[in-house]
Amino acid sequence: MSQKIQYPASERNKQPILEVLQKHIPTNTQGNLLEIASGTGQHASFFAEHFPKLIFHPSEYDYSLFASLRAYAKDTPTKNVRDPIEIDVTTPYTSWNLSHQHYDYILNINMIHISPYSSTIGLFQNCSKLLKPNGLMIMYGPYACDGVIIPESNINFDRGLRMQNKEWGLRDIQDLKSLAAINNMELIEKYNLPANNMCLIWKQLTNTD
Repeated sequence: MSQKIQYPASERNKQPILEVLQKHIPTNTQGNLLEIASGTGQHASFFAEHFPKLIFHPSEYDYSLFASLRAYAKDTPTKNVRDPIEIDVTTPYTSWNLSHQHYDYILNINMIHISPYSSTIGLFQNCSKLLKPNGLMIMYGPYACDGVIIPESNINFDRGLRMQNKEWGLRDIQDLKSLAAINNMELIEKYNLPANNMCLIWKQLTNTD
């Protein structure tokens, strides 16, 4: 019996996200991509086939998903998905046994609206240390902008999230830009994707420590 877990939303959004990745990552690029909050492993396995020389490093806070992550990695034809690592993004990256300035790309999909804001802060703080200079962090999910959430379905989604957990909810791109600035990162591109989601592309400018 397969240990793979399949989320319908991941199946729907993986192709639109891939098309954004292909605008910023050359097909035959070599290097390392760290995915934070990899979920089931559907995304890493699917993307890895399209970037066969790029090493994908999935990670997850929820250890119950590791069997699925490993199953997807094992079945990736290009064999460029590594074993998942356990990461709590609110802790310093030095406790993750990962190397400073080691990653060319960091990918984060559908995490920050279903986690406390401390996770968003930790994401930017840690990724600014893990990315190489000029490296990219690619984020996907629903966002607010200048205090405004559109359309009505996203307003209802945000309200529902906050009812589940008062620390959850759609994050404002302006707040993310402020977080990026204090971590020597900047927003260089944003893409509107299906189902009222967006991809945000952040660039690491410098690493000072």
